[in-house]
Amino acid sequence: MPARGTDLILWRHAEAQEHPDPANGQPGDAQDLARRLTARGEKQAARIGAWLDRQLPEGARIWCSPATRCEQTALALGRRFKTSEAIAPEAGAEALLSLVQWPAGRSPVVVVGHQPTLGRVIARLLSLSQAECSVKKGAVWWLRHRERAGQGQTVIVTVQTPEML
Repeated sequence: MPARGTDLILWRHAEAQEHPDPANGQPGDAQDLARRLTARGEKQAARIGAWLDRQLPEGARIWCSPATRCEQTALALGRRFKTSEAIAPEAGAEALLSLVQWPAGRSPVVVVGHQPTLGRVIARLLSLSQAECSVKKGAVWWLRHRERAGQGQTVIVTVQTPEML
């Protein structure tokens, strides 16, 4: 699958430990950001990371949430990445798209982040009637921007889950 500059790859972090204080904890609080991948999550990240590494060109940009579970997921790709609060838990879809400059960027971009943010980006780009799309833990949604008859379109290139690879 040739990657082009108008590709956006959204990768939800793999399975992580539960929040240590589920009754009072909030998405993005210090305890949430420190959550680590489970053993199963490490395997999920390794499986998708190996697949992605074979698909992506050398010049692909990788952005990651500052949450530990996302950084661990991104490390499985074996490439350098940058972190940004624009991808932190509960971040907005517009903030994410602005950060990665999509679709105007010149190289493919991978974003390792969270639900519901990734699902909101997908729903917006695909003009879904729902406010968000469900993205399974560890899954990748590969989207491409193209021009047809003078109109910009977003198409799904592939959706992969760790279990499918």
